[in-house]
Amino acid sequence: MAYQLEGRLLEVCTCKAICPCWVGQDPDGGHCEGLLAWHMEKGQVNGVDVAGRTVAAVAYIPGNVLKGNWKVAVYIDDGASTAQKEALLQVYTGKLGGPVAELAKLIGKVVAVESVPITFTVKAGKGEVRIGNIADAEMEPFLGAHGEPTELAHSVFSTIPGSPAYVGSSRHFRARQDAAGVNVDVKGHNSVQGHFRFDG
Repeated sequence: MAYQLEGRLLEVCTCKAICPCWVGQDPDGGHCEGLLAWHMEKGQVNGVDVAGRTVAAVAYIPGNVLKGNWKVAVYIDDGASTAQKEALLQVYTGKLGGPVAELAKLIGKVVAVESVPITFTVKAGKGEVRIGNIADAEMEPFLGAHGEPTELAHSVFSTIPGSPAYVGSSRHFRARQDAAGVNVDVKGHNSVQGHFRFDG
């Protein structure tokens, strides 16, 4: 296998909670602006250890998520070595196949690839992510009758293929990436958390 990755996802966007994109419907307002971040708790890409690294994206989705043509800026945390950065970009540009390649097929244009400081934390079910001075968000899951996170599984679209997602709302979501067409400052909108395991 070219890669094995395990970790956590934090995602937030401008759709209302719960995001219609995950069930294949058109985004609220006709388009979606989002932030996605995958933190590798452990993993390797062609023998390169990528544990502790984070890949993030700020994305503009012009219509139905499954029709693709996303415009995306990609960020790798600045703690990554050159080898780690190159390895992760191979995965997230779809060059190594597997489940991540299916997601990469939806991207129409990559407007930037940069190394920046990235903060990614999950504490007591609440997630927070910051991508340099480009974007930041804080989110919390919806809880069921007995305090368990509300789970979405077997959806037609997923940023963590093969794993359930825990849906919630953002306490805030701010992002500006002019080349991608993203300019956001909202709260109370869609958020998603989850664990992933990608084998490719």
